[in-house]
Amino acid sequence: MPTSQKTIRRNTRTLAQLPPGQRGIVRRVTGGGSIHRRILDMGISKGTLIEAVCEAPLGDPIKIKVRGYALSLRKAEAALIELDETE
Repeated sequence: MPTSQKTIRRNTRTLAQLPPGQRGIVRRVTGGGSIHRRILDMGISKGTLIEAVCEAPLGDPIKIKVRGYALSLRKAEAALIELDETE
């Protein structure tokens, strides 16, 4: 396959994998139905900057900062949000 036709794969991680104190930009929200709609209604959409703030003592839920406000998400919900890492 010629070099010009190769696909470059970015390093992606989900919001559930983002360590506290780090940021990422939403690449896409997976899942379907009401959970997808709920995530979008919270202001989490493609291109949005998200910062992981902290985790509960047992790891679930996680606290994030998005669009200037704080949210708590279950790990299962956070796993549906794919991020590109910021520098």
